[in-house]
Amino acid sequence: MSNPQLPLHHHHIPASPLVLGCMRFGGEWDGLPITDDLVYEGHQAVEAALEIGINHYDLADIYTRGKAEHVFGRILAESAGLREQIIIQSKCGIRLVGDDDGPQRYDSSGSHILASVDGILQRLGVDYLDILLLHRPDPLAHPQEIAEALAKLHHSGKVRHFGVSNMGSEQIRLLQSYSNVPFIVNQLEMSLDKIGFVEAGVTVNRPQALHNVYPYGTMEFCQSEHIQLQAWGALAQGRFTGRVVEGQRPEIEATTQIVERIAKERGVTSEAIVLAWLMKHPAGIQPIIGSIRPERIRACKDAVQTELTRYEWYELYSASCGRRM
Repeated sequence: MSNPQLPLHHHHIPASPLVLGCMRFGGEWDGLPITDDLVYEGHQAVEAALEIGINHYDLADIYTRGKAEHVFGRILAESAGLREQIIIQSKCGIRLVGDDDGPQRYDSSGSHILASVDGILQRLGVDYLDILLLHRPDPLAHPQEIAEALAKLHHSGKVRHFGVSNMGSEQIRLLQSYSNVPFIVNQLEMSLDKIGFVEAGVTVNRPQALHNVYPYGTMEFCQSEHIQLQAWGALAQGRFTGRVVEGQRPEIEATTQIVERIAKERGVTSEAIVLAWLMKHPAGIQPIIGSIRPERIRACKDAVQTELTRYEWYELYSASCGRRM
């Protein structure tokens, strides 16, 4: 199984194959103050993640309107030496409704990026970020302006590495052509339910390609440029591990049965199979576990040691896409 090879040279630790997504840290997106219970809940999640070998933590300035980073900052302050043992990445570039009088929008202006990072560092109570991701593609992005902002952040030591989220190959290529700092991560929605990343390649020159929103060529581009692909929504909101969602695709049920069967045969959890399916891809996808529940995080433990056969991988894929290859 290909493990993530993030070029994090300053770390004595390589990035773990799994990432803990901290979007649920801090409770609701309501602007209410942070309680000790919310901090305790975050502590429990981080302890569970550390227990199963996760040293990579994914945040964003907008998660629970800044509370996720505040909570994570409290956890760092209360856990001596933890900062040096982990990789922290956060994102910027989305302005939520209510932040000002404007509409919800993307903002990758240089001034917004610089101000966002200062806010992130302050909430986390740290003096540098390991990785900063640009959260969404901004149609008004000026590549030169972004490049200058990232160079400043890099030069000042505030951010060590950079990446993007939800971008296709051409968008990354454009940014990279202006920027001296390499983009080392691209985070996209990929799971056994959101199989567009596989379909984009499989359906080339076939009518099914018309309905696929996943950016064609992005998997190949990231592989050839050694950009670490990260999968958000990797557990598909629990659709294959016991959570019934109203109005879900009929293929989900058939796929769930296969997940359960393979899990039983292997003596591992269904979560491990769902993640192992992603990690079988030659691009070396790094799944992000977006849960704050310790038992759910621990259930992912065996994913790293579970290597599916080609037969099992295709069995799951064809069940999920609901058609013969």
